[in-house]
Amino acid sequence: MTEFNKSQWAKPEFTQEYRDSADVYIVERKRLLETLNSFYKHFIGNKPNSNILDLGCGDGIVIYELLKIDNSIEATLIDGSEDMLNKAKDRMKEFGNLHFVRASFQEIINKNITLQRYDFIVSSLAIHHLTMEEKTALFKTIYSHLDVDGYFLNIDVVLAPSDALEQWYLLLWKQWIDERKSFWGIEGSHYNDIIKRYKDNNDNKPDTLAAQLNALLTIGFEDVDCFYKYGIFTMYGGKKG
Repeated sequence: MTEFNKSQWAKPEFTQEYRDSADVYIVERKRLLETLNSFYKHFIGNKPNSNILDLGCGDGIVIYELLKIDNSIEATLIDGSEDMLNKAKDRMKEFGNLHFVRASFQEIINKNITLQRYDFIVSSLAIHHLTMEEKTALFKTIYSHLDVDGYFLNIDVVLAPSDALEQWYLLLWKQWIDERKSFWGIEGSHYNDIIKRYKDNNDNKPDTLAAQLNALLTIGFEDVDCFYKYGIFTMYGGKKG
């Protein structure tokens, strides 16, 4: 795993560019967030004052969407980027019961920060920066900090299981980007190399969906499944029984 301070995510100009372009970059972002909300309402939302942990929270979009459907949530948002945390604080300034912690995945895995027990642990487009060994270590930490019947859900990009499938998945991604550019009337070539940048970025270490589901099962998660998938973009998770 690249040390956070040496990664692109430590650079404010990089995080700003990501925020500005997320609706173009992320395939069916709105649908992913709608599915997240449905999952929360079905499995978590019947418990008042749910305690939630967001790992790699970015600008806080995930917790913000959940607060819109349940403002009784108490949430802890963790990110290695001070810039992202500041944007998250600004996004949710009208909400209470929120805790913001600046910490990297290394610090979480190495237990350098104190975590509570949570009803729901979520992450979005962050865990793919870890190697498979590190992902497994993080999943174990997540499991140990979930209450019984608590859920973990990860929205992320994954590695295709074959070159042939990857070529198709990346084509689907390119088609999505082209559709978004056309929809918003975006001119120019700024977004044309997103896929190349993703592939060339050493901070990205995606693993197959199967490997990650198997890791969750081995750790002891139940109801492990892929809840949504569109090419390399996926949503998966499980429950602590």
